[in-house]
Amino acid sequence: MEEFKVDGKKYRLLQSQVGNLPLIIVRAKNGYVACNYIDKSVADKVGDVGAFVCGVKSVDDFMRAKIRGVTTWAEDSYGIREGMSVKKALELMNESSEKK
Repeated sequence: MEEFKVDGKKYRLLQSQVGNLPLIIVRAKNGYVACNYIDKSVADKVGDVGAFVCGVKSVDDFMRAKIRGVTTWAEDSYGIREGMSVKKALELMNESSEKK
């Protein structure tokens, strides 16, 4: 994973071409946003704070995408919702869950 900055905030970026679209995951302090190669139902089952986008072909596409799915943990602990921007979801995942 490489360091990745958005508006001066640090995240970890993993990207790999695994099929017709790239696998992209951006890791925040308390969770991650990933493309739909990652299975939401499994992420929910294991207690991940995760949000998901689909149809992205690059990191730029990823950062412009809207959230298309969230785990229960992301919604309940951080208020992340479908339709939210990736940037906002990452910001929320960097906050302490004790605030919520």
